[in-house]
This record gives sequence, C-alpha cells and structure tokens, in this order.
Amino acid sequence: MPANHHQALGLYISIPFCRSKCTYCNFASGVYPASEHARYVNRLIEDLQAAPAWSAQMHLDLPRTVDTVYLGGGTPSLLAPELFQRLFAAIRAQFQLDPDAEITVECAPGQIADATLDAFQSAGVNRASLGVQSFIDREAQVSGRLHNRQTVLNDLRRLRDAGIANLNVDLIAGLAGQTHASWEESFTVLLDSGVPHASVYMLEVDEDSRLGREMLSGGARYHAELVPNDDAIAQMYTRALERLAQAGLLQYEISNFSRPGFESRHNLRYWQRRPYLGFGLDASSMTIHAADFSSSAAADPASRFVLRSTTTSDLKEFLAGPTPAETAWLSPARQHEEAWFLGLRLNRGVDVEALACEFGHERVARAMQVVERLTADGLLKSNGKTVRLTPRGQMISNDVFQEFLGLEAGEADLSGLQLAESRTSG
Repeated sequence: MPANHHQALGLYISIPFCRSKCTYCNFASGVYPASEHARYVNRLIEDLQAAPAWSAQMHLDLPRTVDTVYLGGGTPSLLAPELFQRLFAAIRAQFQLDPDAEITVECAPGQIADATLDAFQSAGVNRASLGVQSFIDREAQVSGRLHNRQTVLNDLRRLRDAGIANLNVDLIAGLAGQTHASWEESFTVLLDSGVPHASVYMLEVDEDSRLGREMLSGGARYHAELVPNDDAIAQMYTRALERLAQAGLLQYEISNFSRPGFESRHNLRYWQRRPYLGFGLDASSMTIHAADFSSSAAADPASRFVLRSTTTSDLKEFLAGPTPAETAWLSPARQHEEAWFLGLRLNRGVDVEALACEFGHERVARAMQVVERLTADGLLKSNGKTVRLTPRGQMISNDVFQEFLGLEAGEADLSGLQLAESRTSG
C-alpha cells in the first residue's frame, strides 16, 4: 500500500433492510418497517456530511476523489427511488466522483421496481450484484429467498436493458437440500445467463445465523438436516472452479470469478489495502494517518499507521444519532500481518519484494519462515518472489491465515484493539 495521498477513496454504504431474513445470513440486516428507511438515509447523509470533520479530528488524510461506491446490505434496491436519489446527491455534494467510478448496488431478485431502475440510471449505477444463491426454486425457497429462477433471469434482462451490463450473481455451495446434480444445474443456468462475474461461497456455519445455530444445536425448522456434509460442499466448490474456468470466468480471489476486465474494483481495494470509508450499520473503514505523507514517512513507509474503524451494528443506536465508531490503530507489524492474509486471498498472491520494500526485509524474512512451513504442508506455493495459496490451501484458507497472526506478538498496536475485518461480497 504505497503512501500516496493522491490515491482515490472507496465508499461502502450499508443498507440493512430486507424483505425477509435468509436462514444462512449472519450480516447485520433484518426486516424493519419501511418507515425506518427515511430516518436511516437521513442519518447516512449526516455521517457523509460529517466525514471531513471526523477525518480532521482523527488526523487522517482523506482523499476527496472517489472511484468506487458499493451499496451492500441487506437489500439496497428496497430503498424508495427518492431516498436513493437523495443519498447519491449527498455523496456527490461531499466527494468528487470519478467519471469512471464503479458504482455497485446489491439487489434481491424480484425486488427491483421500474422506478428504482430509473433511479439507478440517474445515479450513475453501472454494476449490480444479485443475491441469487441458487437457481433451483426449492433450494431458494427453503433458504428464505423470495425469488424463483425466472425472476432472476427477468431481472438480469431488465438491468441490461437499463444499461447495467456489469452483473454479478452470488451462489452458495451447501444450501439445505442441495445435491451435486442440482449444483450442476444452477451452474448451467448461471453460465447460460452470460453474466461476466460470479461469486461462489461455501456455507458458513456459526451461531450468528438461524441455520448455523440449528446445525450446531440440532433441530429441523430451517432444514439443517438437509445441509450437505463438508466433503460434499468442498466437492461442489471444486466443481465450480472447473466449470467457471471452462466458461472463461477466471478466479481472481477465493470466492470471486470474472471475465477479464470485470473484476470488482471496489472489493479489490479491500484485499489490496487501499483506503475506503464505510457508512451505515456495521460498516468498516480503512484510512491512513495524515502524518504518513510527510517526507520522513515517505522515506520510511514502515513508520506508517493505519486506522480501522467499525460502526455500530445496532439499528436503534444508529438511528438515535452519531455514535463513536470502534477504532484500532494498526502498527506496521499488524499491517504486515494483514498484508499476508488479505493478499493471499488473491490468486496473484503476495509479492514478497513489494512487502520487503514496505515493511523491511527483516520483518518479511520472519513471515517467510511460516511460508516455508506451509509450503511443505502443501497449503502454499512459493517461488521466492510470489506466494500463493494452493487449491488445498484455498479450501482451509482461514486456517492458513491464522498462521500469519502474531508474527511479532511483542509489538502492540497503539490502541491494543484487534483488527476490524471488512465484509465483502460480489
């Protein structure tokens, strides 16, 4: 991450409203009255307007130019067109949107009104991500999705007709009732649709989702007994890699695949550790201390400090007014750890010499001892210049990343707080 104050900023806007809560979802989203939408957008606009003062107070160098905007959720397409227009007017009033900015909105199939499409066009939206998860109607229904296959295909056509051809579809391996045959069928429909980007996730089991809690504790309300086992899910993911590659959608990150030139520019900035601001519920930011752009810091990038912050995940608290974000200053030691576990998510891997230039050869040499061990275990591959996950390493990537934490346990962050990891989607 070069210390360059001229680099542009990304904006992440969290819209937590859903028409129904999916059984597998562990995000800070839910079904709330539509009356809350306007209050929520008003609060977003307040925070957008307060961003310069906050950055000055925190001594941050905040680029004014924005080259990616991502509205995630939740279901941002549920916002009324006038609220959508107000939000983008506020973004443009506070920041300089690059003429070539990538502007993405997450959408739920069957929940994109014609007037909303018009609002997308007026706002300059040029990318849409559809949370499909399965093209098999029964699997979608059991998971709490409200669409069927034909609804998805109709919405893809409508988005293209509105001039939005940069389209992503999310699929999940491991949904209740899913089989190898149904997974193949979902992929046939996905590839036939011609979308240039796909995100494929393996089902996460944790107590933050209803399905996850049921799988951990037992029960049948959310069909936990129909969830494929870990081996079957791994086989589905591996098969997805094969089919997408054959169709020309190349893997560039563990869960993301695209035709050349259609990679998600916004999500890439997370993995490349480039600055972004998050607004709304449970939104994360990554910004750089302004002092890092002094001549001395430029000569010694290893002295740079980065601020990670995360907003509240409580809607009532958020609507009540500005609340302090949870913040953590990351020392160079912690940034170095991040550089490994974020960089390894990308298929192009980690550039060892670039890290040595940024953090020093001695620090990187200690990490390379971990690399050698994990390479011997078949989880990483290294030619001394670039380090990448192997296919097996991708399957248990969280275990691999854990090995790069605490490389320098004796060097604490300024605040002692842990990292705030940004959630990403397609």
